[in-house]
This record gives sequence, structure tokens and C-alpha cells, in this order.
Amino acid sequence: MPYSSIHDLPDRVRLHLPTHAQEIFRAAFNNAWTEYGAKGEDPEEAANRVAWAAVKRKYVKDGNVWVARNDA
Repeated sequence: MPYSSIHDLPDRVRLHLPTHAQEIFRAAFNNAWTEYGAKGEDPEEAANRVAWAAVKRKYVKDGNVWVARNDA
């Protein structure tokens, strides 16, 4: 299901990603949910893949902490 705010994100996202990364995740997830659900695919799985890919374009995990990429 799409998320109405970052406060609705699952703990694995909300508790580990910086606020900006959470916003990226939410926007990408919601867009993918709509797009892939309309194509008859499993929207939850596809939306999670797309959302994490979007986060990883701007952030990288350094140890246990997600930090903005220098090249972003």
C-alpha cells in the first residue's frame, strides 16, 4: 500500500534512513506501486525494489549508517 507520510514507513526504513532518504523512498515506492500495480505485477515487491534503488542513487551505507553520496 502507498505511504501517506514518512511516519507511515516501515521501521526498517524509518529507523535507519536519514529524513531525505525516507522522502526519496516514499516517493519512489508510491510511484512504483501505482505503475506496477496497473501492470498486474506484485506492486509491493516491485515498489520496494524501485524505492531502494532510488535511495541507493543518492545514499550509500557506511558501516551501519546511510550517508549522502559525494557524487550525488
